[in-house]
Amino acid sequence: MGGAVSAGQDNDELIDNLKEAQYIRTEAVEKAFRAIDRADYYLEEFKQNAYRDLAWKHGNIHLSAPCIYSEVMEALDLQPGLSFLNLGSGTGYLNTMAGLILGPFGINHGVEIHADVIEYAKEKLDLFVHTSDSFDRFDFCEPSFVAGNCLDIALDCMYDRVYCGAGVQKEHKEYMKNLIKVGGILVLPLEEKLTKITRTGPSSWETKKILAVSFAPLIQPDHVESAKSKSLQLPLPNIRSLQDLSRITIRRHIKKIVNQVPNGRGDGVMKNPPRYKRKRLRRRPLQTVVYLEEGGFACRIQNSFDDNNNCEGAGNCEGAGDDLAEKEEQGVSETKPNPPVNFLREKILCLPLPVPLKYYLLYYREK
Repeated sequence: MGGAVSAGQDNDELIDNLKEAQYIRTEAVEKAFRAIDRADYYLEEFKQNAYRDLAWKHGNIHLSAPCIYSEVMEALDLQPGLSFLNLGSGTGYLNTMAGLILGPFGINHGVEIHADVIEYAKEKLDLFVHTSDSFDRFDFCEPSFVAGNCLDIALDCMYDRVYCGAGVQKEHKEYMKNLIKVGGILVLPLEEKLTKITRTGPSSWETKKILAVSFAPLIQPDHVESAKSKSLQLPLPNIRSLQDLSRITIRRHIKKIVNQVPNGRGDGVMKNPPRYKRKRLRRRPLQTVVYLEEGGFACRIQNSFDDNNNCEGAGNCEGAGDDLAEKEEQGVSETKPNPPVNFLREKILCLPLPVPLKYYLLYYREK
């Protein structure tokens, strides 16, 4: 699935295209997509395809197309403090974006049937937490991943938001609907349609079809195991310590101070330089017509370029044409933007505190 929007040269350009095509419609979803580089979840040898609007699969590793994830995030309507369950969590890309919106007091769980993909997701999560500057721009709800079949979840587990990343058969529809609380939202592929189901009461739901999709079907539980009661237990809510709550509060207070002088994107914690778009030179052929009154003769002279190219002779024009063609490939801007400045980190490191406490406030992250 995918191919609904043009490919981007980088993550930001891909998000620009998704916004222009109205797949991304809200500011919270846009910020989450910009904060997580899709290419980080690809294997190195496949990263050249990361910014195309296409699904990607290699072995058990799978990523849906960006347009699908956009519609899912918009339909889920995630809010700070809610609980979220991702069935078929895969690489953890969607859970990580969701964690940026849920905040430190939300719940963020993923269930994945393949143990090797769970390990891959944990590696990517660890890389994000310890190396990405986006971690400091948001209050993050770290996801927890569980290995198992999502059709074996204990029936007493209920969430505010649930997404299923595999095609749900009709016989499992009621089971899925009962995973959400009253007022909750379930998004899933059902009968080849991405479907949003809202629970309006203990036994009432509203259903909305979003768009046509094609997903691989859910893997059925083992016949012997399915005869047993639902047994897959999900993690208990994380009760934060007073020390952890203090760290969250201190970081929030510093962010407020930094955000008093926001940059162009409305984000002061990370001041990003302007993104440089590739600029191409256009060659415009001009024609000069010379009229001779007496003989009534008109002479038409072909010029290779306009005056802005300062090209007078034919030989010079040929050389200039080669230079301009090369510039078109490389782009005219030789100035590279400086890396973004992490003001939150700088403020914390300047605090009159013991070094170990400073690094605790930074979650022991690398620079």
